[in-house]
Amino acid sequence: MTPLSVLPVDRLDLALVPFAWPFAVEHRAEIDVHFAALQRRLPHVWNGRVLLMRDHALVDGTVRAQLFETDFASFMAWRDWGFPDTTVTNAFAMGALRGRDGGFLLGEMAVGTANQGKVYFPCGTPDPSDAHEGVVDFAGSVVREMREETGIGPEDYEQGAWFMVPAWPRLALIRILQSRVPADAICERARAHMAAEDHPELARVYAAYGPADLDDGVLDFVQAFLLHAWR
Repeated sequence: MTPLSVLPVDRLDLALVPFAWPFAVEHRAEIDVHFAALQRRLPHVWNGRVLLMRDHALVDGTVRAQLFETDFASFMAWRDWGFPDTTVTNAFAMGALRGRDGGFLLGEMAVGTANQGKVYFPCGTPDPSDAHEGVVDFAGSVVREMREETGIGPEDYEQGAWFMVPAWPRLALIRILQSRVPADAICERARAHMAAEDHPELARVYAAYGPADLDDGVLDFVQAFLLHAWR
């Protein structure tokens, strides 16, 4: 397997552009049947609106891209059917929350979520609330998802450098969030937040300090980023 690239990023220039996704239009009936079956298996899943990416490039440190709005049902069908439209990318922003002692917070998605059992940094598929006047705000998405999943807000960390990890059909844009407390303290606070929720998105969190803390549950692009950060 070819190692994934971890590329430093200085700036994000992400535009929301209207687009009628041919895949979603042409396969509407099949998509609706597929999503109904998914909801029977995962009752908490609902058909909200999400953003997917069409074009992207990293030029002179700036990621420039166009995103468009579609429904979650179409996104899930595209994913579950093996990504038949190769012109589309599942792009998202992740917060790599690092403790004062160098450990990173990782979370395992809970049973009942669309990605149950997978381990990665807190994140979510971008949605229309992340767009303002035609600009998609991935920095705001990172802050929102971190708070929703762990209860940890921007007052608890410094927002640092961005990195891009292309792993088609995924494009991970990862921002380092530097905490002022050790990683174990971060995890304890996240666990308290999860325990207070009726339906937490995460089943567990833990601190990763080095390659020995990575197992097969950690997604490949997260492993690539961490190995780069630990060099």
